[in-house]
Amino acid sequence: MSYVGPDFDPPQPRRGRRPRALTVAAAALVPGALLGWVVYEAVGGGTGSGNAAARPSGALSSTEPTDGTTSDDKPPGPTPTTDSTSAPAASGSLKGKVVVIDPGHNPNNFRHTSEINRKVNIGTNRKECDTTGTSTNDGYSEAEFTLDVAHRMRTLLEKQGATVKFTQDGDRPWGPCVDERAEIGNKAHADAVVSLHADGAGAGQRGFHVILPGKVNAGAANTGPIVAPSRNLGERIAGSFLRVTGSAPSNYLGNGTGLVTRKDLGGLNLSTVPKVFIECGNMRDSKDAAQLTNGAWRQKAAQGISEGIVDFLRG
Repeated sequence: MSYVGPDFDPPQPRRGRRPRALTVAAAALVPGALLGWVVYEAVGGGTGSGNAAARPSGALSSTEPTDGTTSDDKPPGPTPTTDSTSAPAASGSLKGKVVVIDPGHNPNNFRHTSEINRKVNIGTNRKECDTTGTSTNDGYSEAEFTLDVAHRMRTLLEKQGATVKFTQDGDRPWGPCVDERAEIGNKAHADAVVSLHADGAGAGQRGFHVILPGKVNAGAANTGPIVAPSRNLGERIAGSFLRVTGSAPSNYLGNGTGLVTRKDLGGLNLSTVPKVFIECGNMRDSKDAAQLTNGAWRQKAAQGISEGIVDFLRG
């Protein structure tokens, strides 16, 4: 997600501090994140293949594409529906759990600039409805990336028994706005919500980071009840994403932890259920872009995020 635009005013990177390795607070360490760090050290800072010898309790069955995709081709997704909701699975460890996946930015937003530029309430103030998102230098869009990963995640999570709902599936002319994205998760009484993005930072700025909600109690925003469970969700996703993809934490935000807390995002401020954002990499860096445009890597990204969700929901 580009930091230029409505919901994404750029936080200033801290300087003068030596980045730390991916860690989380000792009291909140979870098996997925801890194992991710061990593997990260073993492969020398994120250069491994993403296949660990041991897996945490939430590990899914394979890092290979579940649909047979081994190239840059998109997996065949189901025909979009108006509510973008999967049928509840009959069995599985996540039976009865609802996961909302929020693919950042609608691929049609660029055709509706007046609509997405209108201001909406984000709890603490008003910002534009949405943006078009960013893209690689070769034109692969963030919106295309997020929908592809979302479809792959849906397949994995449904196999675990979860009911999966999208905020959008490219099946509407634009949007939804950031306030509606939050409301979709709230109305679904989701057990977990993950908003998928890829950053638009400068070349040389690499890696992933998970954005956690800060404590906000102003206007229509009251994140107090979701701060702790959202951090738990985010830490588990960060650990499993690192382990499965071999991608390093961001070298420009989060001081090497892969975790960033923000109070200016309407999608988090207005949420009443556990929710995080994940920036899977930087589309403007050639090395990160090579991963983001690769179908096999996107399958690993989907698996890493999904395994973090499974770990969180299993407790």
